[in-house]
Amino acid sequence: MQGRSPSDVIKPEVRRLSAYTLKHVKADVKLDQNENPYELPQDLKEEVARRVLARPWGRYPEFVPHSTTSALSKFTGWTEDGILIGNGSNELIMAGLSVVLGTGRKAVIPQPTFTLYKLLSSVFQANTVPVPVNASDFTFNVEMLEAEAKDADVTVICSPNNPTGTLLPADALERILKTTCGLVFLDEAYHEFSGQTALTLLPANPNLIVLRTFSKAMSMAGLRFGYLMAHPEIAREIHKAKLPYNVNVFTLAAAELVLERRNVMRDAIQTLISERQRVVAEVRKRPGVEAFDSCANFFLIRTAKVARELFDALYAQGVLVRDVSSYPMLDRVLRVSVGNPQENDRFLSALDKALEIS
Repeated sequence: MQGRSPSDVIKPEVRRLSAYTLKHVKADVKLDQNENPYELPQDLKEEVARRVLARPWGRYPEFVPHSTTSALSKFTGWTEDGILIGNGSNELIMAGLSVVLGTGRKAVIPQPTFTLYKLLSSVFQANTVPVPVNASDFTFNVEMLEAEAKDADVTVICSPNNPTGTLLPADALERILKTTCGLVFLDEAYHEFSGQTALTLLPANPNLIVLRTFSKAMSMAGLRFGYLMAHPEIAREIHKAKLPYNVNVFTLAAAELVLERRNVMRDAIQTLISERQRVVAEVRKRPGVEAFDSCANFFLIRTAKVARELFDALYAQGVLVRDVSSYPMLDRVLRVSVGNPQENDRFLSALDKALEIS
């Protein structure tokens, strides 16, 4: 049509959105993306490389990599035909939402949380209903969440929640599963740091979908590997929206080897939990600084200072954290990933100076 711009054909729901993006910034101490500071052992990396070099690179991986899904089934105890693997769990979140959401469909999403849930739901033209967390401690507002979920097509919950680090109590999840008419996506990206999982609820609840990633506790953020567990009939439908050959042979080899050596990151995880407790306790000793409880590998701090000013003062000392003050309810709040002891000490020292400067 004459006078029409090519961009005019883009859905207005998409045009109104801001893309999910993060500017790459270098820093001596990087505590901004909830990454694991402990690398996989060198011998394991070399074994992955050996396995990949031994296979042809000009051939596709299996359409359904049974060796990987079988290993995940043994690791989790969940049936193999109810497991899907993805290029990070984000791909599976997108695939799962795409087979349910559309115009007139309802998606219930706590706020604040991982922004991708609302972004994708809006792209799929769903009616997104935010459920604010409790303002005092950022815990889930269970009563409101349960009420809104009753007639929802999809309820998306991150537990422990990013960026607040709070857990949804198991009994609350059970109530939501029993009362909702739709699917419940439970993102367990940080579950290893919490000691809690909803996997035990999966057999009795065919509307539950559990998502996990190897990006955090398993220290594979650079390789992009995630998986989804659901009842087989649900997994089959989501599989239709998943791209073919979505996980490359290098990532598959690394994931299988990590599953073979499933305790390889156990000590690192325990260290991060201990360091989280230590650093939060130390931060609370600083006058005027509020540190919130967390069950993940990060925590929130709030001061009377403008968040960006404190962020800049920390970065000037080589410490990079995440400014989340633009999120709902998080004015004056920064998110701090837990690093190794040396990195955490650098953060504490930088925080003291930043509070004096800012």
